[in-house]
Amino acid sequence: MKLTVLGCHSASPHENKNPTAQLLDIKGHRFLMDCGEGTQVQLRKAKVSFVHIKHIFISHLHGDHFYGLPGLVSSFRLLGREAPLHIYGPKGIKEALTLLLKLANSWANFPLHFHELESNNSECIFDDDSVTVYTIPLKHRVYTNGFLFAEKEGFRRVNTEAAQAAGIDKSQFRLLELGQDVLVDGVLVKNDSVTHNPHPPKKYAYCSDTAFFPSIVPIIKGADWLYHESTFLQQHADLAHQTQHSTAQEAATIARDANVGRLILGHYSARYKNLDLFTQEAKAIFPNVILAADGAVIS
Repeated sequence: MKLTVLGCHSASPHENKNPTAQLLDIKGHRFLMDCGEGTQVQLRKAKVSFVHIKHIFISHLHGDHFYGLPGLVSSFRLLGREAPLHIYGPKGIKEALTLLLKLANSWANFPLHFHELESNNSECIFDDDSVTVYTIPLKHRVYTNGFLFAEKEGFRRVNTEAAQAAGIDKSQFRLLELGQDVLVDGVLVKNDSVTHNPHPPKKYAYCSDTAFFPSIVPIIKGADWLYHESTFLQQHADLAHQTQHSTAQEAATIARDANVGRLILGHYSARYKNLDLFTQEAKAIFPNVILAADGAVIS
């Protein structure tokens, strides 16, 4: 599991501070989360091939989270994309994007699938053999979801030395990975004697703009990583309440109560010059905290 932070700052534009966008590499997928202005430039800087992006998840329809989407879709068209693109986001995203592409006479020449969301309950919106994605209903000024990306349990891991000592040919390793016992010269070799358990499945919880909302704790319980917005420090908790954003302290409280492995903070207000203060506030409640930074890769 690898996370590339393309942008992690709040809405007010500043030099070298990009609005929200992240790319998650997980089990062979590259999922794009939010798409603020300049996202495609950040993708280029990160040397990410556009062709591998097949699913885009938009948390809400505030500009700093999706105004980069029309440009990215237009670039896909210019590059001759043929692969389908799936876009998950609040009801209205299809109308917004369709109108812009229509007026620019730039409708996609590849299959474009919209999955519009409107439920206030967590729901499964993507599922295949390796990953499941659930919504995380958040509390903001407009309808907003975070997203929980959950790996499915993988194959058993072959203990090569033990398997070879038992006389098992490499052609049978696939059976071992699938959990099966194998016959060697008429003798049944038990699977657990020559394999290790699969790596524990990993979970990433992405919580974009939201007020302090403890209702999400059961949904994200035990996630390996939690990204949680922290627009304000506690001295401006009144502003957080008014704008339905969170403080670093509140994000850390969610991380502690959900017993996550690591908390990643972001969406900082431009009023703060010293971002280390966010770490200090959060670590007083939850110890494993890091700050998101534009271009940072977390793995």
